[in-house]
Amino acid sequence: MSKTSILFVCHGNICRSPTAEGVMRKRLAGMGWADRVRLDSAGTHGYHIGEAPDARSMRAAARRGYDLSAQRARQVADEDFSDFDLILAADRHNLDDLRRRCPEGLSDRLHLMLEPLGQDREVPDPYYGGDRGFEQVLDLLEAACDAWLARIEAGLR
Repeated sequence: MSKTSILFVCHGNICRSPTAEGVMRKRLAGMGWADRVRLDSAGTHGYHIGEAPDARSMRAAARRGYDLSAQRARQVADEDFSDFDLILAADRHNLDDLRRRCPEGLSDRLHLMLEPLGQDREVPDPYYGGDRGFEQVLDLLEAACDAWLARIEAGLR
C-alpha cells in the first residue's frame, strides 16, 4: 500500500467528520498503518473553527474507545483539494459544497463517506436523533471506515 491521505468533511466539523477521523485513526493504529495514511477532518462552513467536537459525539465515541478530545474544528481550505487523495463528505449537501469549490481535474477525489455501503447513502445529522443519533452515526462510520480500508488495501480509491 502506498501512502495515502483522507479528509473527512461535514458541515461544521464538530460531529460527523471528527467522529469519522477518530474511528479511522484507531482502525489504522490497530492495523499498524498509522504512519501510512494521513487523516484530517474539516467543515464546509466555518461556524465552529477552533472548537472541540460536540460533547455528545465525544461521549458516544469514548464509550467505544475513540478519543476525539485533541481535535479542533477547521474549515475546508483550497489546498485540501490537492493535498488529500480522498475527500469524504458526510452527505450530498456537503458533497455539493465541495464540488462547487473543487479545482478542475480533482473531482475524482470527492466521495460520500458511506459510498462503499451503497451509492446513495448519507451519514445522518445526529442532532435530530438525540443521543441515539450519535450512536447510529458511529455504527455507520465504523462500517464505512472498514469498507474504505478494504478498498485502500486492495489499491482501489
